[in-house]
Amino acid sequence: MKGAPLYIVMLRMRMKFKTSFNQLSILMDSNAGIFSPTSQTVMELDMSQLDHLFAINVRGMALCVKHAARAMVEGHVRGSIVCTGSIHGREGGSRSTDYTMSKHAVLGLMRAASVQLATHGIRVNCVSPNGLATPLTCKLLGKSHEDAQEIYKSLARLEGVVLTPKHVANAVLFLVSNEAEFITGLDLRVDGGFVPNDLCRVVDNAMPQP
Repeated sequence: MKGAPLYIVMLRMRMKFKTSFNQLSILMDSNAGIFSPTSQTVMELDMSQLDHLFAINVRGMALCVKHAARAMVEGHVRGSIVCTGSIHGREGGSRSTDYTMSKHAVLGLMRAASVQLATHGIRVNCVSPNGLATPLTCKLLGKSHEDAQEIYKSLARLEGVVLTPKHVANAVLFLVSNEAEFITGLDLRVDGGFVPNDLCRVVDNAMPQP
């Protein structure tokens, strides 16, 4: 069965968790997101690459949310689930069609889960950061960490600050805290206040041309 290894890993993780802890109250689903190695424009969409990307970016996250929700409901826990999206989940670009599709799917998962799990007192939200200089994005851009950071810094509408993993972590901490106990179904954009199309244009220009 396609995708079975990932499913088995998730089942084993859930069994290990249930053996080690009494209950699950928080899931931060950061997922192992990937990009395809080619441009993946609509007219050149490689379906095998799309399937591989969706197996990780979408199926993997769906499994995490599914089993976390089950554990919370079974344990009668009013828990909190936070998915990791991207501003690509709100806009499109001139390439990376499959990645953009996958991040739209994450928002769909979050919104559906927030409605379905609300009756159990479980909150489901999403954080969607903009460009962040990580090993993944540096490889995609073909740039060093410093150069990639400068590209994203040039777009910031908030002067004197550059997006870091800590900013994203702080957004997650807020969503799982008691201060956000009446917030569910929210896509919290950690984007510095700029329009996603700006990022898409700069990333497209910075990436190696096919």
